[in-house]
Amino acid sequence: MSQRLLLIEDSADLAALIRAELEGAGFEVRVCADGPSGLAAFTQSAPECVLLDWMLPGMDGLEVLRRIRQNSAVPVLMLTARGDEVDRVIGLEVGADDYLPKPFGMRELVARVRALLRRAERVQEMLEADRQGGQGILRWREVELDPQGYSATLNNESLDLTRTEFDLLRLFISNPGRTFSRSYLCEAVWQQPYIEGDRSVDNAMLRLRKKLGQLGEAIETVWGVGYRLKRG
Repeated sequence: MSQRLLLIEDSADLAALIRAELEGAGFEVRVCADGPSGLAAFTQSAPECVLLDWMLPGMDGLEVLRRIRQNSAVPVLMLTARGDEVDRVIGLEVGADDYLPKPFGMRELVARVRALLRRAERVQEMLEADRQGGQGILRWREVELDPQGYSATLNNESLDLTRTEFDLLRLFISNPGRTFSRSYLCEAVWQQPYIEGDRSVDNAMLRLRKKLGQLGEAIETVWGVGYRLKRG
């Protein structure tokens, strides 16, 4: 089955060229010429990747991107004639996954779309593996987790964890030294996309650390990224 792409581009000539190239590469492409219709099409068609122009009538690309990121982690490739570094940084900080300044070659465009889709597939595979986790007893220092029974002990005494806290701790114990971003933790534990400014992850980590007592210090904050469990 062809992978569905959404192209939001107000230049009819460029949109037709991009569409022909992507369809020739085996993709199914839907085209919209302005921000509002593009956002509506996104909601209706649930594409697997969005190609989004910055300068759009009705609603600019950044606002479209902000609204997409309120409830979706779909890969987004920004297409724009704005080549300044500050503009690229703004687009990436708002939530774009990649950035392609105009003019660009069609071969590069197709390659970047394929790379974004491969990356998204790998993330989904990792998420599925992390959600399932191991079914055997997990032990870390004085903590013991039973994934099947959803029970935990600390120093052989019952550790009262919510399901969210249990899943977070299981993820960390299963992957010591691995840094998890807030957005990844939202996808893996809450099974929903991360919304910028949402404190759910940070608040859950505070509660988990408190319940672990001194052991909670082993869960490190990686500033600007997320969290990880110290090795050893």
